Amino acid sequence: MKLQSLSDLSKLLPDSEQRKIQSPTSFPKFKHDGKGESVRVFLDTKGRKGKSVTIVSGLQHNPMTMEDLARVLKQHCGAGGTVKERTIEIQGDQRERVTAKLREMNYNVT
Repeated sequence: MKLQSLSDLSKLLPDSEQRKIQSPTSFPKFKHDGKGESVRVFLDTKGRKGKSVTIVSGLQHNPMTMEDLARVLKQHCGAGGTVKERTIEIQGDQRERVTAKLREMNYNVT
């Protein structure tokens, strides 16, 4: 059978209409309340060949929440980063931006 259009394909795969592909804009935004939790933001260059990394420590969240929070901070700073152990690392000296965003999310930044 030769397919002429996408409707022909949907006839062959009846379940395909039920599955909707979500676009990135349809995902819910990450809403998080730090509930006054105290975190520390500092700059580190040790073991990085002189390159600076902004570190957020003192977070007591599950790994999924840590990943979501890191994603929000990376997008806010326009920089890369990662989650290591119980800390979030953001590339570059982003202390002011990270601190502002965390305070906006109701964290107590020291």
